[in-house]
Amino acid sequence: MTMPQPDPEEPRIAMPELTLPALRQAVATVVPSRLPEFFEDMQTAFVRAGEEGTVLPIRMFYRQWGVVVEIERHPATARRLHLAERAMDDPDEEIRARAVREIGDIVRNAHRAVADG
Repeated sequence: MTMPQPDPEEPRIAMPELTLPALRQAVATVVPSRLPEFFEDMQTAFVRAGEEGTVLPIRMFYRQWGVVVEIERHPATARRLHLAERAMDDPDEEIRARAVREIGDIVRNAHRAVADG
């Protein structure tokens, strides 16, 4: 008996709250290879917040990683993004231009989704 394959259009996980524990768990689930980057960005954000006396760097960190999770939790969207990122190295200028547009569309849509919460 084979297990049914997940629908690539369905999110792998629900969109988490923009909190450190929720985002950490979401990153660990949908893109665990980026956990070191997540922790490095977290460290940088908290240090900047302390140095600047504002929580803005922390809010920006939450938003940035919320966007990453929003993209990566949708397998088809993540696949499109990663294909476009690889196309950025293509020698053909038109392929690179299409890749830039595709990446921009995906990231803008993810930002809107995170902002709409």
